[in-house]
Amino acid sequence: MPSQPASNLSAPIDLHAVRRLFDRPDRIADSNFLRREVAGRMHERLSLVKIAPERVLDLGCGEGADFTALQELYPQAHLVGVDASQALLAVGRQGRSAAATSMTRLLGKLLPRKMGARPEDGAGQLCGDFSQLPCATASADLIWSNLALHWHPQPDLVFAEWRRVLRVDGLLMFSCFGPDTFKEIRDAFSGIDATPHTLNFVDMHDLGDMLVNTGFSTPVMDMETITVTYESTDKLLADVRAWGGNPLLTRRRGLYGRGDWARLLGALDACRRPDGKIPLTFEVVYGHAFRPAPTRTAAGEAIIRLDLPRRRQ
Repeated sequence: MPSQPASNLSAPIDLHAVRRLFDRPDRIADSNFLRREVAGRMHERLSLVKIAPERVLDLGCGEGADFTALQELYPQAHLVGVDASQALLAVGRQGRSAAATSMTRLLGKLLPRKMGARPEDGAGQLCGDFSQLPCATASADLIWSNLALHWHPQPDLVFAEWRRVLRVDGLLMFSCFGPDTFKEIRDAFSGIDATPHTLNFVDMHDLGDMLVNTGFSTPVMDMETITVTYESTDKLLADVRAWGGNPLLTRRRGLYGRGDWARLLGALDACRRPDGKIPLTFEVVYGHAFRPAPTRTAAGEAIIRLDLPRRRQ
């Protein structure tokens, strides 16, 4: 089924700016706490779905922080992470290599040599764009993507590509930011100029429609709000920059004057709660859907299935 035109739901994202950000792992390190929290909540949802995937794709995997939990849940599966940042992938490889070396040395002291040997890391890595995957059609049983989808300007095209690589009955599970994310930043800048200062995060219901229009079946969407609080405006703005700042092509160029900057800080200070802390809102959208069996051939002829559907365990 053709993807839905999404001109009104696309964002003019500068993908080069996004990649420059993620090619500096030190700049995004302070934002990892929320990625880990959301990953944990995704795993709680995933544990309710009884599947036994042979191949798992972690799209937008970064340094591979989700690999361990996915491998523990599906120890027999082959895991492949895909990310556009070579720098983040390199950080992940170095970390896993160091951990494997330390474990091998420890086991070598405690166990006989053959028993102490450690198998190769079960996760592979590919550098690429998750909207143009270097993967064969119908080659994955599970696609996992944690807080990465909102970085792409056209999520409907991403969904179409993800459906392509999923096998029949394969599961897509993802999270991304929704429209209320960074609302305090938008409100604070609204008194200074009309230029957009955050991404145009897509609504949960629109993402659900895109899933249906790109051929997924019965998508399940839900969302929750996570509020992080800050003592200072400096730390809040530093974390916003760590989350990607403003990578829009339509962003304002040039620096702000002292007066405008003072108004921005004053607007954020005015948001302080009774406990004196400044809130920063994250609307986290969760979605999962399956790729159904085809009902028509490429020529448009109806497919009548005589076999019984495979039951999910």
